[in-house]
Amino acid sequence: MDLGRCNIPLLRDPDILAGVDYLIIESTYGGRLHSPIEDAQTKLAEAINRTASRGGKVIIPSFALERTQEVVYYLGRLLKEKKIKPIPIYVDSPLACNITDVFLNNSEVFDAQAQALLAKNADIFGIKSIHYVRTSDESKQLNSSKEPMIIISTSGMCESGRILHHLRNNIMDERNTILVVGYMARNTLGKKIVERHKRVKIFGESFELKAEVEVINAFSAHADKNELVDYALKTQGRLKKIFIVHGDMDQSEALALELKTKGLRPHIPKKFETVALE
Repeated sequence: MDLGRCNIPLLRDPDILAGVDYLIIESTYGGRLHSPIEDAQTKLAEAINRTASRGGKVIIPSFALERTQEVVYYLGRLLKEKKIKPIPIYVDSPLACNITDVFLNNSEVFDAQAQALLAKNADIFGIKSIHYVRTSDESKQLNSSKEPMIIISTSGMCESGRILHHLRNNIMDERNTILVVGYMARNTLGKKIVERHKRVKIFGESFELKAEVEVINAFSAHADKNELVDYALKTQGRLKKIFIVHGDMDQSEALALELKTKGLRPHIPKKFETVALE
């Protein structure tokens, strides 16, 4: 199972399952800890202001579901608190636009804080101030503009979608910033940018990576090591074994080691392995 985090905007904290015999748990951040979400907001503001001061664009690869809405939520807070300069913000993804509509139409499942804001008619997704881009013509116009702006676009790992066009048009300008707010899997374009390769391929063409790269892992929706261990401990009682999945091997092994120190029985399944349950 994917496990969310506690005390982050919009979504309720994860429920603790009762009566669990076998737990299948992810390990995306099985050996790492997230910085406090407040630090993420500070770093976000600093990166935006730094880029705007040199006349650049902030390009944010983002997952259409949840991550885009979370980033937009924080941008709105930063604007309201006057912590970032009021430059244009674009959400350039038809899917992200549609999902944002779904969020607004199902606000009853938000956490208490978000529901309280909506009760006061707060525009938590910037519908009145942020430009939600749906058509390809609108998207293309962003690349012809030379003014500072923030562009949030998909896909989150930079493997497809409109983000590729924005990267191709902005990656070689040192005034710009590529702001990474999510997990990048191995061998993806996003991972190569995080690792700051000197050159990367986009649409089969090689580009020099001159833009600044800022990584803010605290925006991740995946639980970190401590949150994963804490969840596993809270499901104890009938728990017989924990199957660790969904993570690079070093992260899975780190989580397994930590769970063992807590007296639990973790297991990292191998491909095509068959496990007999007791």
